[in-house]
Amino acid sequence: MNTVSYTRRGTEVSRFSKNCDKRLPMASTTKIMTGLLLCEHGNLNREITVTDEMVRVEGSSMGLLEGDIVSFEALLYGMMLPSGNDAANTAAIAMAGSLESFALMMNKKAAEIGMDNTNFVTPSGLDADEHYSTARDMAKLAVYAMKNPIFAQTVSSKTVRIGDRSLRNHNKLLWQVEGADGVKTGYTKAAGRLLVSSAIRSGRRLIAVTINDGNDWIDHETLLEEGFSRYTLRQILSAGDPVGSVAVLGGKQKRVRLLAGQDVSYPLAQDEQVSILLSGPGFAYAPVVA
Repeated sequence: MNTVSYTRRGTEVSRFSKNCDKRLPMASTTKIMTGLLLCEHGNLNREITVTDEMVRVEGSSMGLLEGDIVSFEALLYGMMLPSGNDAANTAAIAMAGSLESFALMMNKKAAEIGMDNTNFVTPSGLDADEHYSTARDMAKLAVYAMKNPIFAQTVSSKTVRIGDRSLRNHNKLLWQVEGADGVKTGYTKAAGRLLVSSAIRSGRRLIAVTINDGNDWIDHETLLEEGFSRYTLRQILSAGDPVGSVAVLGGKQKRVRLLAGQDVSYPLAQDEQVSILLSGPGFAYAPVVA
């Protein structure tokens, strides 16, 4: 099993990991990237006509047929909830003109995110030579994608009705884990079972990833609960607390005190200590105002 759990918001700290940098096929968790690019592409109300090429793909499906008129929003829900390969292919061709061109878009975005051990070939995650990622890279992708409000809203949806289609999310954790709000399941015979999960409590988001884990539902619940239990939201500063001083150039006083403008809290493990570092040039020009 390959696993990583990220326990920080804004930074990446691997607290629980095993083989997290091993390159492996990632099955339908690939659709996290496809869905993210669709969210960033533009107007989700845009409608397209489905062609035979778009739906000529095996595996899971949202039920698209040649000639259907479908919106980008419907494709987003179709790939992220029931994991429709037809939805992923249709979105890819609609956005880039071909699957090959879309793979270039995927890999460009992966490089921007810092997914150094990932290469995308297909938009759906069907097995292909040189289509691989790692648990760490998929965690990076999930952290990035969940910052997109449209993406986050989509993957947190348990069910949705799009026209005459009723779609249900394959992610059982949405029903089983407090605060669960994403992200994506995956499976092929070659890749095994994959799961990228997210949960948020008291403003803290945790991301967990497993690859080739036959017990993923229980393992993710355990990882998430352990992560939340190890970190407690602690108040570091109160508004008005002194945090240091800064030199003043051209003023009557050589230095002035700096005070916290608001309460500051951060999730910390029991043995973690806080250091306060002041950014900036270290001086201010007079007059200095609050």
